[in-house]
Amino acid sequence: MSISNATIRPAVLQARQYLAAERNKLREQHVSGSPGIQVCTRFTDVLDNVVTQLFEDALREVFGNDLLIREQVAIVPHSGFGRREMAPFSDLDIMLLHAPGTLNRIAPLAQRLVQDISDLGIELGFSVRTTSQCKQMIQRDPVILTSLLEARFLVGSVNLYRNYSDVIKRTLRRRTDHLIREIEESRKEERAKYGDTVHLLEPNVKRSRGGLRDIQLLRWVGGVKYGYVDPNFLQRSGFLSNDDYRTLRKAIEFLLRLRNELHFHADNARDILTRSEQKRIADVRGYQGREGLSGVEEFMQEYFEHSEAVRHVVSHFVSGARWHRGIAAEFLGRMTSRHIDGDFRVGPRHIVATRQGLLKVTTRVYDVLRLIEISSQTNRRIDHPTWEAIRNRMIQFDDIQVDEEAITLFKSMMARPEGLGRVLRRLHELRVLEKLIPGFSHARCLLQFNEYHRYTVDEHSIRAVERATDFSDDDSVLGKTYREIKNKSLLHLALLVHDLGKGFPEDHSEVGARIAEQVAEKLTLNQADAELLRFLVHRHLMLSHLAFRRDTSDETLVISHAAEIGSPEVLRMLFVLTCADLAAVGPGVLNQWKLEVLTSLFQRLMHHVSGDEVTDSAVDWVSHLRTEVRKKVSSEPDREALERHIDQLPLAYLEGPSSEWIVDDLRKLNNMAPANVIAWGRYIPERQVAEYSVSANESNLPGVFHRLTGALTSMGLRILSAEIHSLADNMLLDRFDVQDDHYQNEPPQERFDAVSKALVQSLTDEAKPVFKKRWNAEPTSSNLTDLPTKVRIDNSTSDHYTIIDVFTHDRIGLLYTISETIFNLGLSVHHAKIGTYLDQVVDVFYVTDSQQQKIQDEDWLSHVKTTLLNAIDTKQAHSPPST
Repeated sequence: MSISNATIRPAVLQARQYLAAERNKLREQHVSGSPGIQVCTRFTDVLDNVVTQLFEDALREVFGNDLLIREQVAIVPHSGFGRREMAPFSDLDIMLLHAPGTLNRIAPLAQRLVQDISDLGIELGFSVRTTSQCKQMIQRDPVILTSLLEARFLVGSVNLYRNYSDVIKRTLRRRTDHLIREIEESRKEERAKYGDTVHLLEPNVKRSRGGLRDIQLLRWVGGVKYGYVDPNFLQRSGFLSNDDYRTLRKAIEFLLRLRNELHFHADNARDILTRSEQKRIADVRGYQGREGLSGVEEFMQEYFEHSEAVRHVVSHFVSGARWHRGIAAEFLGRMTSRHIDGDFRVGPRHIVATRQGLLKVTTRVYDVLRLIEISSQTNRRIDHPTWEAIRNRMIQFDDIQVDEEAITLFKSMMARPEGLGRVLRRLHELRVLEKLIPGFSHARCLLQFNEYHRYTVDEHSIRAVERATDFSDDDSVLGKTYREIKNKSLLHLALLVHDLGKGFPEDHSEVGARIAEQVAEKLTLNQADAELLRFLVHRHLMLSHLAFRRDTSDETLVISHAAEIGSPEVLRMLFVLTCADLAAVGPGVLNQWKLEVLTSLFQRLMHHVSGDEVTDSAVDWVSHLRTEVRKKVSSEPDREALERHIDQLPLAYLEGPSSEWIVDDLRKLNNMAPANVIAWGRYIPERQVAEYSVSANESNLPGVFHRLTGALTSMGLRILSAEIHSLADNMLLDRFDVQDDHYQNEPPQERFDAVSKALVQSLTDEAKPVFKKRWNAEPTSSNLTDLPTKVRIDNSTSDHYTIIDVFTHDRIGLLYTISETIFNLGLSVHHAKIGTYLDQVVDVFYVTDSQQQKIQDEDWLSHVKTTLLNAIDTKQAHSPPST
């Protein structure tokens, strides 16, 4: 709610003007290239002046000439204000420290300060406490502890603040280990909410892992353990290495400058680095990119390199703080530990390399793998000095020995699903994985900006392995298939390698195939395994492309893919790989509907690759499905009319949820008057989707498809797939699988009735649909509207149709725009596949010209492509995002 200037005191108005003028000066300094820490420090100075002046004015006006009150209060900035890192629109955290027994007396001062500072237009965190209260609260609440760890004196009683500071320091010294655990647990909870990986597509610069909050974690642990929160003092005192300090300083500058940019551009507090902001900032900073990598990808790779460095430095600083133990604890650890081959000592909590073992793990990959394996088997952490020694050596030297023993052990570890993801993460963090897998160093922190992934390539690859191993406990067809795979080591290896070809100019599957050959040579795979690894990597998109972008009712298409796959074992691997790849893209991407589609395709392919006569079996299968439906109508009075429709039903419709539903649909068609349009809906719980069907006489209704898609979108439904079926007597039966985000489970009948009514009206009225903007719960999240749109024409896959593939960013009404444009071009849509990944779509349309023929003329194909691109670009410029 805005506040009239007439209600604000003149001193506050003057402070507001000063604050605005200084913020504008800082904006200019930032644009001119001033370091982030410099801008933050200067803004903190400005706020210091403002708060000090308001305090003095309030003290004078509330208490007059009473000098005694000044010795009973102090203004104590804390959190970001305390450490002098105030971004342009940061919250202001202030504590009014007061002497015991003075609360009632200083209450008017507190009220005055809260009112005045709030009137400045700054978000204020204000507390009123005594030293005793602070002591009690930091022992109970880790959030308050961390905020007060970075407190400083601003104005008021120096003696009161000194006493407070001494009491807090004594309290911290008595409960060091407990407080560090509390701080760590609090930070883990925050990371779980804002991103527990450094590799998020849209990270929170402040709160996601590897962000500014992790740097603050180092300061907090340093303050509790060593009495210093400033990394500079920690480095001077020997608690932080020179290399780690330099790494941290570079990251702090990068992140602070980035956060300042986000704040200045938004004119408020914004900490989420959305993809639109990534593109804008990369352009502003002049990132040119390099071959195979765009400017924004280069910028984000630098971001992830800094956040990964922060994660490493901070996690190992915290481990080091926990590791330092007293003589008695060290002696007890030695007494209760056991030695393994003289190389490692396994204690109650850690595994430690001996002097002999340390020499081995810093020179041979085999011994690092042994250490990781023992650590996993015993559930012990590798101690901090051992971990640091290995990692530093792996980073500094390229000549680390990878012998046959190491290769054999690595392949053995890859074959064991339990804990494999954790093992691979440790090897990646230690920089050992890239010694074993050619191409993995290139994938480190690599973001593919124009793809659908939420994570960087290296993170996605390891997550794909983790998702596959998760399937082992699944009771579904997918879980059974994973358990049946004999060579799990090769499957896991393919998942680890499948996306390493990204970041190059060439198609990543082609590059990936060559990397797979290098991996096979490095790991001395036999010829059969080497060829299979290459195939899995090269064709890892085969099943998802076939399932979600092509008409799988074309049995010849399914048979040709089955012939290429060749064997049940290869198909099993490809099926699991496809599902794990999708699941690793981001939460909810492998939903129940997609799993159902992939499983159905897998079972059909298995029918062919398992040894049956493919042509006869395909014909028999379709004939069997038609026969089952015919049995259901054998006693119907209009049996002959129904059977004529059954004879024209395609495989995709025959494979629907049940033959009873098919018969019910056909009855509706048969009872419909020639000039009528009818629509109905049902819920399919196995797929967790709603299905809407529309029937009409095709000859009376031009442009049916784009009208129906407009109606569904205007009702707030997300279209997952669409089927257009032409039946006997010019009857049209269109079917849509949709997701209704208005309802968590099955929608009520009233919803089905309303949507069905809208579908009918779309074909009987001339009015165009109106698309309502939907808002996200998170207003800071924005979609990328400038990803390149691609339109591809495929004239080779189908004998009867030209296939149009559209790749673009999702927004409301997009499908309507595309389908209307196709209609205006004089083309007929016979089949459509609608795919949405995160907020990007791949829409596929099987079309013919006005003569119901494939489009053969190259000039006309070029015109179709250009017209679609122009229509989509126009839609993009004038439409809100779909979210």
